[in-house]
Amino acid sequence: MSLRVLNPNAEVLNKSAALHMNINAAKGLQDVLKTNLGPKGTIKMLVGGAGDIKLTKDGNTLLKEMQIQNPTAIMIARTAVAQDDTSGDGTTSTVLFIGELMKQSERYIDEGMHPRVLVDGFEIAKRATLQFLEKFKTPVVMGDEPDKEILKMVARTTLRTKLYEAMADQLTDIVVNAVLCIRKPEEAIDLFMVEIMHMRHKFDVDTRLVEGLVLDHGSRHPDMKRRAENCYILTSNVSLEYDKSEINAGFFYSNAEQREAMVAAERRQVDERVKKIIELKNKVCSGNDNNFVVINQKGIDPPSLDLLARAGIIALRRAKRRNMERLVLACGGEAVNSVDDLTPDCLGWAGLVYEHILGEEKYTFVENVKNPHSCTILIKGPNDHTIAQIKDAVRDGLRSVKNTMEDESVVLGAGAFEVAARQYLVNEVKKTVQGRAQLGVEAFADALLVVPKTLAENSGLDTQDVIIALTVFSCYDLHFLILIF
Repeated sequence: MSLRVLNPNAEVLNKSAALHMNINAAKGLQDVLKTNLGPKGTIKMLVGGAGDIKLTKDGNTLLKEMQIQNPTAIMIARTAVAQDDTSGDGTTSTVLFIGELMKQSERYIDEGMHPRVLVDGFEIAKRATLQFLEKFKTPVVMGDEPDKEILKMVARTTLRTKLYEAMADQLTDIVVNAVLCIRKPEEAIDLFMVEIMHMRHKFDVDTRLVEGLVLDHGSRHPDMKRRAENCYILTSNVSLEYDKSEINAGFFYSNAEQREAMVAAERRQVDERVKKIIELKNKVCSGNDNNFVVINQKGIDPPSLDLLARAGIIALRRAKRRNMERLVLACGGEAVNSVDDLTPDCLGWAGLVYEHILGEEKYTFVENVKNPHSCTILIKGPNDHTIAQIKDAVRDGLRSVKNTMEDESVVLGAGAFEVAARQYLVNEVKKTVQGRAQLGVEAFADALLVVPKTLAENSGLDTQDVIIALTVFSCYDLHFLILIF
């Protein structure tokens, strides 16, 4: 008796049909994203199951939001998203190149060539292209004073593919200045030191860079100041409220007096911590008009808030953990985990601390700091869609500027590298390859042209005329850039 080992609903394909199905999946994904490429690319409208609408031309956002079913297309989408996470851009270009590579391969496979032979040619072409990239890239000196114009060009190139021109140009300065703000000599750039805060308020053009920090909460006492200048900042992780025991513990008392004595002892312990903070405030603020601000990661109970308010101290509780390191980098000083042995050396400084109320939300601005190494990009917009679009663009811009500063080199865009690499592969590398692997090198080289072709097509130019005009130049002559835009 025979056994059924296959799913009755499964489809069985021979190797040729399966291969063509995978190729068609890559080509289909390419066709969806093709019109996105470049500053002249079109915007896609995504409609969710609940009717929510999202407008974007960011390839990363599209690939994450699209419901992709084909396993090959899913793998390509994940590869492109990884490219965006690493470099901040290049999602659409990656999908286009993979799709074009499959399209070029299909021609030879239909003629009977084994895919393994093509892959051998692809590997040779890949290694040669990476070697050529080292010669082609333009070195950029990033010393103590980086070239801001180069960094602005990189940021502008990334941002203009995701936002309209005027907004992209405004964000260019913001992104570059944010990365330069957090940069430290001889240390890797940590983009998490850039806080991206948003307000659903006013218009997108009101987005700005705050050289300091914006906290999404305010003080919890009505008598505390809402605005203070020349402030000492104490960044702490100290509980200023009664702490419950970490284990199951019980207290037994015989009468009400014992209970009151126990409550008083608990209160006295918390009050002692508060008094030490007040003593430090009196020490540094006596004889001047300076103010004192406490930003605490843990809780502050109402009696402690009342003591601090009477002493003229502004106190914020439950600050987010991610902001504690940012506060120290922005304001100076150091974060303390205990109020014992507090000294003025642990205090930071801010020229201005004020609270902004928007509807039911409170925001605390810490600005005018000295030599900050952390900052906040405050994004504003009239709706959630605009804010999300700007957020995605800013994150990509930050990564692209960071990569430029770390690699200390740039590669010219607008298809310059792709055309030059294609010329190099065809004119020099292909001659050194023996046998059928030459065809794999040629297919790889032709696939590179998909980027300038698509840029020309999206710009309303004749694709063939542009490619012919570009390929007549030497791969080392970059003046053809003016032919595309």
